[in-house]
Amino acid sequence: MAAITDLDPKQHIIIKGAKLHNLKNIDVVIPRNKLVVITGLSGSGKSTLAFDTLYAEGQRRYVESLSSYARQFLGKLDKPKVDYIKGIAPAIAIEQKVNSTNPRSTVGTTTEIYDYLKLLYARIGKTISPISGKEVKKHTVSDVINHIKALEEGSKLLLLAPVTIKEDRDAIKSLELFSKQGYARIKYKGEVLRIDQAPNDIGREFDLVVDRIIVKDDEDFYNRLANAVDNAFFEGKGVCAIENLQTGETQSFSNQFELDGMKFLEPNVHLFSFNNPYGACPKCEGYGDVIGIDEDLVIPNTALSIYENAVFPWRGESMGWYRDQLVNSAYTFDFPIHKPWFELSEEQKQLVWDGNEHFTGIHEFFAQLEEKSYKIQNRVMLSRYRGKTKCSVCKGKRLRKEADYVKVGGRSISDLIELPIKRLMPFFGELQLSEHDRTVAKRLLQEITTRLEFLDKVGLGYLTLNRKSNTLSGGESQRINLATSLGSSLVGSMYILDEPSIGLHPRDTENLIEVLKSLRNLGNTVIVVEHDEDIMKAADEIIDIGPEAGTLGGEVVATGNMEAILKSSSLTAAYLNGTLEIAVPKERRNSKHYIQIKGARENNLKNIDVTFLLNVLTVITGVSGSGKSTLVKKILYPTILQAVGGYGEKAGQFTSVEGKYSHIKHVEFVDQNPIGRSSRSNPVTYIKAYDDIRNLFASQKLSKLRGYQAKHFSFNVDGGRCEKCKGEGEITVEMQFMADVHLECDVCNGKRFKKDILEVQFEGKNIDDILNMTIDDAIAHFEAHKQDKVVGKLQPLQDVGLGYVTLGQSSSTLSGGEAQRIKLASFLVKGNTKEKALFIFDEPTTGLHFHDIKKLLKSFDELIAKGHSIIVIEHNIELIKCADYIIDLGPEGGEDGGHLIAEGTPEEIVQNKDSHTASYLREKL
Repeated sequence: MAAITDLDPKQHIIIKGAKLHNLKNIDVVIPRNKLVVITGLSGSGKSTLAFDTLYAEGQRRYVESLSSYARQFLGKLDKPKVDYIKGIAPAIAIEQKVNSTNPRSTVGTTTEIYDYLKLLYARIGKTISPISGKEVKKHTVSDVINHIKALEEGSKLLLLAPVTIKEDRDAIKSLELFSKQGYARIKYKGEVLRIDQAPNDIGREFDLVVDRIIVKDDEDFYNRLANAVDNAFFEGKGVCAIENLQTGETQSFSNQFELDGMKFLEPNVHLFSFNNPYGACPKCEGYGDVIGIDEDLVIPNTALSIYENAVFPWRGESMGWYRDQLVNSAYTFDFPIHKPWFELSEEQKQLVWDGNEHFTGIHEFFAQLEEKSYKIQNRVMLSRYRGKTKCSVCKGKRLRKEADYVKVGGRSISDLIELPIKRLMPFFGELQLSEHDRTVAKRLLQEITTRLEFLDKVGLGYLTLNRKSNTLSGGESQRINLATSLGSSLVGSMYILDEPSIGLHPRDTENLIEVLKSLRNLGNTVIVVEHDEDIMKAADEIIDIGPEAGTLGGEVVATGNMEAILKSSSLTAAYLNGTLEIAVPKERRNSKHYIQIKGARENNLKNIDVTFLLNVLTVITGVSGSGKSTLVKKILYPTILQAVGGYGEKAGQFTSVEGKYSHIKHVEFVDQNPIGRSSRSNPVTYIKAYDDIRNLFASQKLSKLRGYQAKHFSFNVDGGRCEKCKGEGEITVEMQFMADVHLECDVCNGKRFKKDILEVQFEGKNIDDILNMTIDDAIAHFEAHKQDKVVGKLQPLQDVGLGYVTLGQSSSTLSGGEAQRIKLASFLVKGNTKEKALFIFDEPTTGLHFHDIKKLLKSFDELIAKGHSIIVIEHNIELIKCADYIIDLGPEGGEDGGHLIAEGTPEEIVQNKDSHTASYLREKL
């Protein structure tokens, strides 16, 4: 290979001497306009290289390019620790964070598809009257002229303006005024009269003759006529008419936007924006939901029928009257009172809410209670059923009703945002438009369809555009960001992605690879931090960082394509070519304990019965959007939490829970949310090892001489911590309109403590040195000096593969997968208790190399050996093949998902023909 100095920066991105965090002064060459995968163990330095070095330098250069005026607001972005980087392109980072908590943000607004839809409806939308179904049109002067041009030459016409004189005006005086303005005639009771011949008892309504016309083909004639038509519209308050004296026909025109006696709003962009007061639904102000009567509280168990008291407030003697009314009259309008609520059609459900002449509906029932809310029992009853509910005016569609009158291809904008993307694409594909509309909308349709295609390609075809951003999973929001970046089709950029395969079933990974390739083919450099085998195979270049993690990582172990990597001696290569492997367990564990959820039907679940085995490793699989999270997070977790006496969210819709699970004393849901709320929180404080370390320092000779106690070694309370940064080690400068800037504290130089405190040492290390050690190094240091108590608490962190994390690393800088494993470690510390727990993990392999998955499985086995139970939502085949029991949902995502495809051991799942998971699992077994 040529020397790094001879390479052409137009062809390569050259990083010389990167030494940030644990990088060992490495040189890296990344070919431009290629798909490059950076892989290696967790903590080997992949993210440091991709995000903290490459992306940070791209950002810094962008800021440097701004004017000095703009830069003063941005603060100084520090140069990454690197000799130089050449050939860098504008950088875009797509990380895996659920970044929106804004209740107004939806999939449509995030991907910008909604912005294009608004423009489309404002430009080519046709307003249709709900009364006659005809198009509402507004006439212009040219419409009148065109009508006249179509008549024979020499036709005699009258241009009339209908006049209605107000009550407080005198009719004769008004006529005199018209006369002074130069008008000579009026038409009254079918006769044309001169104004001075008008009878004294003339009514308040007549037609003003604005002009008498003899049609001729002459430009000047039409110019003069245009002025007359303009006057006619003015005098007739927006209405005028042309009467043909030969045929007696009258054609009227209106420049008002109205039809069937209704006035309509003219379409503009703001009419379709729910973030604008003009277009937002007046009741919910564009949020789509309001505080009102909560449907789930009124009908808590959808498995019951009306006869079995599905409507909860209509139980008992006094309120039972409302139920009996419906039951007794149901035969007259053919209503099934014995059918479970969830099996009723939407129309039948709506009928129960709205009522009819035979019975009082639920809405009216609550309205009657509201009227008599001076009675305390009514107020109590109302408060019992209050909650967030769909807005009754816009039905959750967020827009004012006038927006629904505007159609494109026969559909309103609210119809479109409720459709899954998979069904929305054919609508735009088959859209029939006139020549003029197609020209106007050409660019808009192109932008909408390409963005929809990308969303479908990254496996999100089951989402609707109206889905709230804050209800998406981390993987979904990352892929939405990816689709948004693709939609904007930049060229010559550097995309840096953080594990885009997270939350993706192996089947969807294939589509993702196509998307990454198309991004590369546009002329971009695509750099992916990834562990997925399929994405590595598709890469043009792989950079393997290692050999291990933390202080033992930070070197380039191998580079090249897949073949070159397989020949190297790295850990990645060992797992890829099979010299090391995650072994399939010799036998599957079995258990008599189980939880059975019957009739699960929240979101897209199709009324399924699912059995979860306990005291073993149970894994839930299925393609993205098949209903895994709904089943586990919305139904299983809250239900079991309530059963063991905890207090959680309201469980989703299901019929009943059965099984043998009385030995479970608590439930832990281990997700990827960050640990610790404060910026001072870190791994050692979370697993409670820091208390022992502080006691150790307080027991040193110098501490006793100076009277230091354990609290002096804490950065959470005053005493020993640095006064200026309050133990943070950095000072945050708030930027009014930009992200905050963090600068190292200039008093303690980022060491967090006062000088005197740092003079206290344990075996040659002060408290700051200890906090900067990795967990691996700290264990070695404390073991050598017989501090078993500290080692015992740190050991689980090493066991779950976090040996590379420093003790004092701020929790806010940990990835989702790391935060999840720290939680797991804290349970391993507590895991020896007599009480048995159920642990639920949401994709614990996030960010894990094969070698780390092996460690994770070992930790799982330890927990199970102690009598705990583990349920995991997972797509990683390496972990799935080690499960004792698998529950596979599918077959597809969204509306087509929510069925139980298979359950049983991996060997039993493989026999199933319908399961997408089975086809990928076969290779591994």
